[in-house]
Amino acid sequence: MPDSELLHKLRDITAENSDRATRAKRIADAIRKEGSWRWVGIYDVDFQRGLVVNIAWSGYSAPSHPAFPITQGLTARAIAGIRTINAGNVADDSGYMTTFDSTRAEIIVPVLAHGHGDRVIGTLDVESEHLNAFDADAQALLEECARVLEEFWAEAR
Repeated sequence: MPDSELLHKLRDITAENSDRATRAKRIADAIRKEGSWRWVGIYDVDFQRGLVVNIAWSGYSAPSHPAFPITQGLTARAIAGIRTINAGNVADDSGYMTTFDSTRAEIIVPVLAHGHGDRVIGTLDVESEHLNAFDADAQALLEECARVLEEFWAEAR
């Protein structure tokens, strides 16, 4: 995938000398703007506490679940399978935890700590009010964002 303006922007944000929450919010804003998606959340995965915790979000409103067990929702499958979960129609997915009542599609992209057994250290959570909102190109872009953002999560470890 060619290096996009978004990926450059994410690298710049990660390298900024500002607090982590501010950078997380700027990351969420940049990703949401790029895809014209309604909502983007940035989450830490804390295996010691068994929780997924929202660091920042951009869009519609605050997440319904700012913290939840790593064993719940689409995120649980992304963490356990160490892979992206792309639910084109959340109504058809029994593992879906409500983000917003009007959510129709959601994608969870794990961020991996390479060199540490490819452990999931964070997630990008993007939702849309449109069915099948995340085509192969959108998924590939979000997965590349996750690779670029590995350093953002690694520095917090």
